[in-house]
Amino acid sequence: MKSTTILFFIIHILSLSPFNLSSPLNNNNDASSILAFKSKADLHNKLPFSVHTTSAHCKWKGLQCDSDGKVIRLVLENLNLVGVFTPNTLTRLDQLRVLSLQNNHLTGPIPDLVGLINLKSLFLDRNFFTGTIPPSISSLHRLRTLDLSFNKLSGPIPVHFTNLDRLNYLRLDSNRFNGSIPPLNQSSLQIFNVSFNRLTGPVPVTPTLSNFTASSFFSNPGLCGEIVHVECSFIAPFFGKNSTETTPTLSPPPRVVLGQSAQLQSEIPPFQSSKSSNHKRLGLILGFTGGLLVLISSIMCVLISIKTSEKKKKRINEPNHTMSTSELMEMAAAADAAAEVMRMEETNELEEKVKKLQQGIAMGKSGNLVFCAGETQLYTLEQLMRGSAELLGRGSMATTYKAVLENRLIVCVKRLDASRLIGTTKEAFERHIEAVGGLRHPNLVPLRAYFQAKEERLLVYDYQANGSLFSLIHGSKSTRAKPLHWTSCLKIAEDVAQGLSYIHQAWRLVHGNLKLSNVLLGSDFEACLSDYCLSTLSHNVPDTINPDSAAYEPPEIRKLNQQPTAKSDVYSFGVLLLELLTGKPAIEHPHLMPDETVNWVKSMRAMNGGGDAEDNRLIMMVEVATVCRLSSPDHRPTMWEVLKMIQEIKEAGVTEELNGSL
Repeated sequence: MKSTTILFFIIHILSLSPFNLSSPLNNNNDASSILAFKSKADLHNKLPFSVHTTSAHCKWKGLQCDSDGKVIRLVLENLNLVGVFTPNTLTRLDQLRVLSLQNNHLTGPIPDLVGLINLKSLFLDRNFFTGTIPPSISSLHRLRTLDLSFNKLSGPIPVHFTNLDRLNYLRLDSNRFNGSIPPLNQSSLQIFNVSFNRLTGPVPVTPTLSNFTASSFFSNPGLCGEIVHVECSFIAPFFGKNSTETTPTLSPPPRVVLGQSAQLQSEIPPFQSSKSSNHKRLGLILGFTGGLLVLISSIMCVLISIKTSEKKKKRINEPNHTMSTSELMEMAAAADAAAEVMRMEETNELEEKVKKLQQGIAMGKSGNLVFCAGETQLYTLEQLMRGSAELLGRGSMATTYKAVLENRLIVCVKRLDASRLIGTTKEAFERHIEAVGGLRHPNLVPLRAYFQAKEERLLVYDYQANGSLFSLIHGSKSTRAKPLHWTSCLKIAEDVAQGLSYIHQAWRLVHGNLKLSNVLLGSDFEACLSDYCLSTLSHNVPDTINPDSAAYEPPEIRKLNQQPTAKSDVYSFGVLLLELLTGKPAIEHPHLMPDETVNWVKSMRAMNGGGDAEDNRLIMMVEVATVCRLSSPDHRPTMWEVLKMIQEIKEAGVTEELNGSL
């Protein structure tokens, strides 16, 4: 009997021990750890956590506890947290399985995470973390998912990541990591991406890494090896070459160039022999620079060429007439070429130009159709030029053509205006376009290939058969503009915001030319941005083709002639949103106070039979447009914040519909 009493007494003492995981003291420690994190990471007080509610911390937003009241899941995503992730805060949650802080504005280094011994999933992506990866992550042996992408992390990738034998998801892309890639060989690894860093050296050929394509390593110019299809001169087995060099000589960044590599050409059906295409390519490129060869003989030939071009112009104006892409582009350049030749005093100057161009082609320095990384070679330059073409329009940056190739593939070709690219070198153009060619998002029209020879520069995009948002809203000159249905406006606004947010946050780039005509409609009528990220190549030349475009420019560009920024894109988005809601061209938008703007939008929609003029969601959308159009760039929200506003409006509508159906 005494022994039984003693046993119960021991059990009672143990139940009061601080080592008991279910004790209130330990559970409050979890709450205290979270509050300590909030004090430094939530400077704008977005988290509704309070010291007065620590006893009910398991009911806090984003938290999940086990039956003992220990925090096992903490998800604080998309909350605009501004601050730092201080050490010895969340790292005390020793039972934590899932930690997600993605899509916030956290800065500073990632702290030592050694205390998170039970962690299985860690999402710290889309913040502004700096510094190196803490070595302690390599000791989290239960870790299965690790996402540190879209930060500003630097230094090497820890080689001890190879010890994380349960890892199945690893994303480190869009940072500043350098050094080599560890020989990861976990059979469990299914998702892997280290693109857009500064990694160098050969990619280890392990069974696991060999399962991933070059896109997982894209935009690391220093990488080489079999997996990324870039030769390392000291690695003979990959390419069958012998080398005595002890240090690697790296090839250029991975890209597919037609007409240069026999190895690459052997991977696709041969369209025609290189010998038979040389003269055609030469003629095409000379046509791009103004038909110089045709004009060598005499000034009289120039006059004949001008007369011929006039006849072709008349043919273009004929209904249902199509010409080849090369014919249209040759015509567009003919006047400039003729004027240039007329200014030449001696024929030998012209001959010298032709000679230099021929030498450039022979050396392979120009005249190649370059497919962006990860793209398949579907056609050659000759096939593109032979396709039937239709002029779609002229913009401030380019003239746009629809080209139908022999294999019935339809593409969109933009011929960039040479006057907007004066001073942009061949190398600078290549670097920028290859970066832009890596952008892939459902709300961006993908750039597939590009071409440049002398002053001629072409961009090849997917063709969008459903036209532009401008055409959808404003129609033809014979039809009256009418604002779209409210639900369509909301969907398009979200699509455009998604695309812009991706460009800004994930890639740190700028659209620079946002307007209705640069928003195209995809196969499912999703809104897709076009002409993005080209403004940094152009010089500030007034847009005389479409004066309405000036209404999309914020004050800092119109008055101060500054380069476009992410905040200028936000301003343009606000203008686009009002044009979307009212159907009124941007140039007709009045400058009103916020309340007056709401009343103006209501009246525009009511005038056109819209029954939603008093909808609270519509009013909220106008408020979003208003804050985007603030004069000071510093007072405008980021595009990511704008996207979250729109998504909240969308969710509010869903909630209202659900409540109405109950």
